[in-house]
Amino acid sequence: MNQTNLFPGAKGHIGTDESGKGDYFGPLVTAGFFLPDGQEEVLRKLGVKDSKRVSDNRVREISKQLRLGYKYSIVAIGPEKYNVLYQKMQNLNKILAWSHSRVIENILEEIPCSLAITDQFGDKLFVENALMKRGRNIELVQKTGAEEDMAVAAASILARAEFLRRLYLLSRELGIELPKGSSPKSDEVGVKLVELHGAGALNKAAKTHFKLTKRILKVINTKK
Repeated sequence: MNQTNLFPGAKGHIGTDESGKGDYFGPLVTAGFFLPDGQEEVLRKLGVKDSKRVSDNRVREISKQLRLGYKYSIVAIGPEKYNVLYQKMQNLNKILAWSHSRVIENILEEIPCSLAITDQFGDKLFVENALMKRGRNIELVQKTGAEEDMAVAAASILARAEFLRRLYLLSRELGIELPKGSSPKSDEVGVKLVELHGAGALNKAAKTHFKLTKRILKVINTKK
């Protein structure tokens, strides 16, 4: 959580969004953002919109500004932890529900709020059931295209910036540039990663339930 809050006691709502769920390499990152009433135009002028419509460099720049003046929460699940959770839950929506509920709860610890908006990723009962005592009374709205809401758009910027940061650090640690997304480039890099560090490196770097894992290991086996 950030410590700066320029709008103490302000009314507003929470928006949440995630980044990394479609990326083979790197973490799953969920962010929550508290948008005080009347701040929509300020964010719009800052360039806040759905992170999928913003360049990586601008995502990083805007994220820095958002972190300076607003209340937010970020939950990052690294690949190793993600793979444990997926093996246990066998359901991505349950993992998303847990992470979205945690960022909502974290913000509610500091700011009373009665409304949270998130993108549609499954039955909202998943999130409602995952919310703990502090979040039981909040109204949860889940809808397709929620990034049109400025709080959700800001959360998407924060989540993507953190995803990019962690993907960069993971790339440095492993000595190979891990690509975004899930494409033939990911297959190619996955093969190189296994050749460098062994098959166990995929668990450290990637979401191993993706079909890419089987393809990568198949290529490795044909080379033996």
